[in-house]
Amino acid sequence: MENASKELADEYRRLGGRRVAVIDDNIGSSRDWDGDPPEAEAFWNAKIASLSDRDRRDVETFLPSLNDESDEPAN
Repeated sequence: MENASKELADEYRRLGGRRVAVIDDNIGSSRDWDGDPPEAEAFWNAKIASLSDRDRRDVETFLPSLNDESDEPAN
């Protein structure tokens, strides 16, 4: 599925962006615990942070999820 939100999220990640999506009770946001490289931070501020709340949440849904357990070792 390709759309503008996914393209923004993909470019942000390609630049080294480290934010993760946090979806709680169907309310989305993102967290930036580790800080972004300068290029990713500039891209986020210029292209994503300036979006409406709804559009920014759409982009955030394409970020890796805090709730994603795919990195967890298999039992």
